[in-house]
Amino acid sequence: MIIKKIHARQVIDSKGYPTVECDAATDAGIFRAMVPSGASIGRHEAVELRDGGNAFFGKGVLKAVSNVNKIIAPKLIGRNCLEQEKIDRIMIELDGTENKSKLGANAILSVSAACCKAGAASLIVPLYKYIGKLAGNKEFVLPIPMMVFLEGGKHADHSTDLQEFMIMPVGANSFSQAVQYCVEVYHALKESLKSKGMNTSVGYEGAFSPRIGNEEAFELLVNAIEDAGYKPKSEIGIALDAAASELCKDGKYYFASEKRQLNSGEMIDFYDYLIEKYPIVSIEDGLGEDDWEAWIELNKRIGKKVQIIGDDLTVTNPQRLERAIKLGAINSILIKLNQIGSVTETANVIKMAKEKKLKVIVSHRSGETEDTFVADFAVGVGADQCKFGAPTRSERTAKYNQLLRIEEEIKSYKGFYD
Repeated sequence: MIIKKIHARQVIDSKGYPTVECDAATDAGIFRAMVPSGASIGRHEAVELRDGGNAFFGKGVLKAVSNVNKIIAPKLIGRNCLEQEKIDRIMIELDGTENKSKLGANAILSVSAACCKAGAASLIVPLYKYIGKLAGNKEFVLPIPMMVFLEGGKHADHSTDLQEFMIMPVGANSFSQAVQYCVEVYHALKESLKSKGMNTSVGYEGAFSPRIGNEEAFELLVNAIEDAGYKPKSEIGIALDAAASELCKDGKYYFASEKRQLNSGEMIDFYDYLIEKYPIVSIEDGLGEDDWEAWIELNKRIGKKVQIIGDDLTVTNPQRLERAIKLGAINSILIKLNQIGSVTETANVIKMAKEKKLKVIVSHRSGETEDTFVADFAVGVGADQCKFGAPTRSERTAKYNQLLRIEEEIKSYKGFYD
């Protein structure tokens, strides 16, 4: 199916800032993709091109849009949309930089995802199955949702230092049952916060952000799990995204709300203490993005007890993942399409992680859109888990609802302890 037109425009994401949207047109129709954006962004991520200047406080994306319309589009029009790897390679070569700083990862990803949707439509197959073919995956399972219920750090003002406190329905037998578990705990938590006179307004990802202490967040989650009628750990576990790079300065980790600082060893002690006291099953970004030696020690010490997930450490980058694997720094990896900037590159990183038996978690960003591409992508590549935010706000629920639709077709669900 020949690409007849590629056109990008500036639209608005869930944080109220501009992002790139791209249309790819073929005889089968017009296929549209939107690009998300992060709040806490790793230093090693591919470059999200912004305009600078006064408009939108410098966050406009008209340069990236122009790069799609004036540089990328002329090179791709007339090509077959089924040639995903070739399409992505052409854009990578047009950019010519290691971090996509010339054209922008947001420009490249918008085209890559739109063409991927066009390819699926041209074969008249569901998008997740087409992505599976691109990724060399034949085992389609619904990922275990990792839903954020309390958020602080850069995601909410005047809340916890640690960024995200999530639950994982590890005892659910299906994706729809997993969603039920999460929704019930979410509302139990809301009622608990209200009864305590706490704020129930939400942060970027739909989670609550009351003024609480870091450890108090775990206590609130345990109570909400029990209030909803579930058993902590065996039915519902807790996952933490510390976003520790945001806490790290000059080799120390600063907890502003507690007026204390920890070194790397003390951070590891802190996590060891937390997992002994609370039903924690997963820790993401527990240390700074370049604190490699400490990551090795963290995984060695508690990696057999919980997931040790690299995000800012690995930024969906094959070179950084290779280093993390070689050093034994992680046992799981978070995957974000816009960290590297194309469908093909992301799928290749996942393939690399799976070959080394790492758990794969496909993630949204704090600045999201109504596009559900990432939900199909998670199923297509056979991700173990997905992280799309709270079970509220339509840019988050759109992804969960898409997975519920896919579940009707494939039925397969892999448990956390499988």
